Amino acid sequence: MQQWEYASVPLIPHSIAEILNNWGEDGWELVQVYVPGDVPGTIALFKRAKQ
Repeated sequence: MQQWEYASVPLIPHSIAEILNNWGEDGWELVQVYVPGDVPGTIALFKRAKQ
């Protein structure tokens, strides 16, 4: 059975592409971007298969 690991990463507006590309190069897949209602900022959620 496939197992996954997850990461939540804050996105900095002037570095979004760089952040997403760096995580992608490390094998992480972007699954969601959201703005939490209780704190400022934007969060990216990633997943990748456990090794």
